[in-house]
Amino acid sequence: MGRPRINGEQTPARFADGTLARIDAVLTDKEKRSDFIREAVERELARREGK
Repeated sequence: MGRPRINGEQTPARFADGTLARIDAVLTDKEKRSDFIREAVERELARREGK
C-alpha cells in the first residue's frame, strides 16, 4: 500500500496572458509554480472565510 494522495482534486485553470510569466518572475529558488498557486488559493480562502 502506498502513501495517501495529498493532491487528489484537480481542475484546469486559465489565466490572462502574461500571468504565468509574472508568477515565474517572483518565484524563489526551487519554488514550483504549482506550490505558489496552491498557497495563494489557501490564503484567499482563509481571508474570505474569515480565518
